[in-house]
Amino acid sequence: MNNDKKQFRIAILDMYNGFENEGMRCIKKIITGFGERELLNLTYEIFDVRQKLEVPGMDFDAYISTGGPGNPAPSGEAWERKFFRFLDQLTQYNASRHNRTKKHLFLICHSFQMASIHWQIGAVGRRRKTSFGTFPVHKTSWGRKDPVLNPLNDPFWIVDSRDFQVIQPDQQAIDNMGAKIICLEKIRPHVKLERAIMAIRFSKEIVGTQFHPEADSEGMLRYFLRDDKKKSIIENHGEAKYNDMIEHLNDPDKIKMTEATIIPMFLKMAFDKIQESESIPVTVK
Repeated sequence: MNNDKKQFRIAILDMYNGFENEGMRCIKKIITGFGERELLNLTYEIFDVRQKLEVPGMDFDAYISTGGPGNPAPSGEAWERKFFRFLDQLTQYNASRHNRTKKHLFLICHSFQMASIHWQIGAVGRRRKTSFGTFPVHKTSWGRKDPVLNPLNDPFWIVDSRDFQVIQPDQQAIDNMGAKIICLEKIRPHVKLERAIMAIRFSKEIVGTQFHPEADSEGMLRYFLRDDKKKSIIENHGEAKYNDMIEHLNDPDKIKMTEATIIPMFLKMAFDKIQESESIPVTVK
């Protein structure tokens, strides 16, 4: 190992509750690839939030909190309280003037919904039907300027898998937090329903998406081409939806572009900001 490589420590908050998923494999792949490209001594640690009540301390550089199954509305479980305490601890850490190097957090789907509830950003409720598949989503004016979305087309394509959604944004709560809605659900002129909030910049250091930016097109193709998965998707969502998904996963300008942009840009921003803060000389008064 090259000891001259810069250190970068990442905590992954596992919210899957033991359910089979592709997300963790995808997140590890993105993190590892980022470390190799940037020539970093990058390490990560996984915390099983829901099954083992594990949450990380403030001794990591960046945090990624995964999607997961179930209703994001709190039901008073111990792991929920620990997760919300973690969110509060991180925001308080960043708010302190004494902490020059800030902590960066990315929230995915279930984690994004729980954070939106905790910070009272908007209403979270069950959708009329599951949103499952590949879809275009649209940037807001803030999203077009946000570094994690800026390199993408508008609209850009995402992988979605959710029964719940964040809607009815509370503009006062958003303004008080200094947050910005950066992405909205696809435009559906024929559907008289509010478009869901698909991504929020909660602060300079915290960003989250209601979709799955970690989705790996090649891995997902392998997964969805399995006979059992193909049969299940066609039975639940129809053959046309299945064929569209396969086509979009094969298109380099759609899901592959999203996977290669959002989380890698988050990690790059986090790493660059840490390097910047550590290079500023301390003034002794």
